[in-house]
Amino acid sequence: MIDLLESWIDEINEAHKSDRHPCSVLQHQFGSYYRPELLRSSYFVVVNALPMPKMPELREAGLGDFIDNEDHFGGITYKDTYYLLPEAAKDVGIHFHELVHVIQWRTLGARNFIQRYMEEIRRFGYSEKAPLEGMAYRLQKRFEEGVLPFDVEKKVVATL
Repeated sequence: MIDLLESWIDEINEAHKSDRHPCSVLQHQFGSYYRPELLRSSYFVVVNALPMPKMPELREAGLGDFIDNEDHFGGITYKDTYYLLPEAAKDVGIHFHELVHVIQWRTLGARNFIQRYMEEIRRFGYSEKAPLEGMAYRLQKRFEEGVLPFDVEKKVVATL
């Protein structure tokens, strides 16, 4: 199932390649938090509906609530690219959150990220109790509260 999901993700990212924006456009907001190289090699796409895998295997694995819950979050990250609904694209905090997931993907690798994320969502639901989501929400909150800039990538890698 992980191979099937990763193939689907690669197809989605390829299909939206021409619509991607490099996160370097956010450099002035994130320069002290994210390395320029990370921002240049990470992307976002604004979409009217989040691309969600509607695979029967995911439902059978207990993830039906997650894949049907697309209206309750503004973005989703697949490898180096995250997808945002138009209203979420205006929220710099959501960009910050999704960039944390980009780092998680890179650090864990696709297979490990997918496996871990699915297990956490099955166990905790889509909430801050799920460790990967919790990490992204906590770091987003620190950013939004105006905490002095810190190296997000270093923090994420050390925590994983």
